[in-house]
Amino acid sequence: MKTAALAFIFIFCAYCAWGEAPKESCVTCHSAMEGKLSEAVKIFGGDVHAQVGLGCSDCHGGDRNDDTMDSMSKAKGFRGAPKKAQIPEFCGRCHSDATYMRHFNPKVRTDELSEYVTSVHGKRLKQGDQNVATCVDCHGVHNILQVSDTRSPVYPTNVANTCARCHSDAEKMKQYKIPFDQVGKYQKSVHAKAMADGDLSAPTCTTCHGSHGATPPGVDSVANVCGTCHVFFAQLFDKSPHKVVFTNMGLPGCVQCHSNHAIVVPGDEFVGVTPKSVCVNCHFEGDTGYNTAKAISDNLSALTSALARAESSLGAAERSGMEVSTPKLELANAHEALIKARVNVHTFSDVEVKKFTDQGVAIAKKSDEAGIAALKERDYRRKGLGFSLVFIVIAIAGLYMKIRQMESPPDS
Repeated sequence: MKTAALAFIFIFCAYCAWGEAPKESCVTCHSAMEGKLSEAVKIFGGDVHAQVGLGCSDCHGGDRNDDTMDSMSKAKGFRGAPKKAQIPEFCGRCHSDATYMRHFNPKVRTDELSEYVTSVHGKRLKQGDQNVATCVDCHGVHNILQVSDTRSPVYPTNVANTCARCHSDAEKMKQYKIPFDQVGKYQKSVHAKAMADGDLSAPTCTTCHGSHGATPPGVDSVANVCGTCHVFFAQLFDKSPHKVVFTNMGLPGCVQCHSNHAIVVPGDEFVGVTPKSVCVNCHFEGDTGYNTAKAISDNLSALTSALARAESSLGAAERSGMEVSTPKLELANAHEALIKARVNVHTFSDVEVKKFTDQGVAIAKKSDEAGIAALKERDYRRKGLGFSLVFIVIAIAGLYMKIRQMESPPDS
């Protein structure tokens, strides 16, 4: 309801500012036509331009008040449908005019065209490539919706599918020697899963590549791109020995271990010297990196094992009815130490990781000891209860026999 009310206010303000929607002779004629000639009229009512009172002639020119074919004469400013190469400038005529655009929205951007001409798409279009994306390929033509509209092809959850129209087309990508599986890989990634779960801040294509100024990040800037969201990880990586090595070798920082489009949730198995480890892709037994990776993996394993033991003993004690809330609360600090240790893997220093794993192991060991003590107390109580029950049974049996003896008739 709130969104609808805001939309109404926006349209009402535009109505007041620009007056009643003017006559459009285009609509009169094209409404009576069939096929593609009438399609624009049918869908334009939901277009963002129509909602603020703009009509056909605002984009295509001509005389909206002239009901004759002369309304589409060049003398009356008729521009018609732009050719592919003309589309950015065609849209930019209004969208690059800050004064004009602020009549509709004081916060609206007016730099889209200047960004587009710097993009891969814009540069190739200027060179005559008719296959690249322009404004209408992403936003639509006569049914353009607000970016905030969930139906819009550029709404965050729809961006990947919009890019896929071209970038998942094997034949179209073949001439550029670009892989066509990026979107497919992205859709399996942790980023896509977060987006599907409703997190609109999760990265999509335009988050990393840009929207109007779409340009793939270069090898030397990948870490910077990832670091816009993963700030602390980037800071740790910048201080690590890999930063210098990767830069000198021309290797993309984060991508080297995490990939780019098919980014999955990393686990402890990522680091170490097992076949699943990414470390063994570069390091071999005997070198410093191999030994460091093994030490980091061993430290993480020591802490996860200590946590498992503590959770097992405390869980058993709790299920038995023993009071272990305090050691369980303390064990949360060990879990926090594990998180910190995993984050500090990006220092690629076993010493830095060990600081946190040792801290966590000490806490987990203390909690495990508390759990074991609680279980011993439970067993002690059970034994005491058992002896008590035996004593009670014996006492009851003795009492029963005594009563029977008292109730028996005396010997004659």
